[in-house]
Amino acid sequence: MTNFTRRDFLSAAASVAAASSAVSLMAQEKPKQKQLLQAAPKKEGTVNQNDLAICDTHQHLWDLTKFKLPWLKGDGVESLRHSFLMSDYLKLLGPHKVTKTVYMEVNVAEEQQTAEAEYVLDLCGKKDNPMCGAIIGGSPQSATFAKYMEPFATNNRINGVRTVLHDPDRPKGMCLEKTFVENVKRLGEMGKSFDLCMRPEDIGDGAKLGELCPKTTLVVDHCGNMPAQSNDKALREAWLKGMKAAATRENTFCKISGIVATAKPNAWKPSDLAEVIFLCIDTFGIDRCFFGGDWPVCTLTAPLADWIAALKEIVKDKPLDWQKKLFHDNAVRIYKVAAK
Repeated sequence: MTNFTRRDFLSAAASVAAASSAVSLMAQEKPKQKQLLQAAPKKEGTVNQNDLAICDTHQHLWDLTKFKLPWLKGDGVESLRHSFLMSDYLKLLGPHKVTKTVYMEVNVAEEQQTAEAEYVLDLCGKKDNPMCGAIIGGSPQSATFAKYMEPFATNNRINGVRTVLHDPDRPKGMCLEKTFVENVKRLGEMGKSFDLCMRPEDIGDGAKLGELCPKTTLVVDHCGNMPAQSNDKALREAWLKGMKAAATRENTFCKISGIVATAKPNAWKPSDLAEVIFLCIDTFGIDRCFFGGDWPVCTLTAPLADWIAALKEIVKDKPLDWQKKLFHDNAVRIYKVAAK
């Protein structure tokens, strides 16, 4: 079975990304965007989805005048090699009512992780944007992790930590090594979560981590990174087995995010994403799933407003309370998102 890496996750959009910037890509997608944004149901008695409050739990931002992102040197991400700021994000929401966001770390150079955390804490303190909290970068595999976390231990704007586990230098099983496990336990003692961003065939390791760290909230990012339109039966079986194992851990949750970035550029529709999304929700239950935008990575395949519209289209027949849980309420509860 082929190992899943950051490059694999992004390569589906390489041909589009190499040809244009994210801005020009969004311009190319306008007809499709218009179609999707008008897809919200209008029949009497259905949910008015434009009234749904949204907590975007996976908001990436990067200012390349301040931070270095080594992974941007890889293939297939040419359109992401410029700054993406809060002011840009706020212009791209369309009719969608994003009332809260949670910053998600962007894999900056390790020596800049503290500066990244301070950067987003500053944004959380401003009234001109919806950012209410952050999942910061960190290295639980490091013996210095506890010291790194000391300044953030009691800060309620720091909701948790993530280190990307599917990068080429992160071997299978790293999250089960002694130092890693002890540091994830430490996060639970602080009331912080840990996000699992890993290869789809490795989700079982995440399930084991959940068993070893029962007092720490774990969140499986990006629907477990299962490519939406993959025909790899062995990969899907390994992913689903891992997801089912993870779902048996009461401390483990699933983020409905990232899936659109795995779709075929200019060759997908909402129904192409639905199978993986509903497998995740059916496996974990609606009370343990919540939305994440994954902007600007999603722009490799779709503008942010299109991705939100696609998810709304997929779940349009679900009851209002169900949709509220997916788009807002579960996120606030699980991540302990403080009010602005």
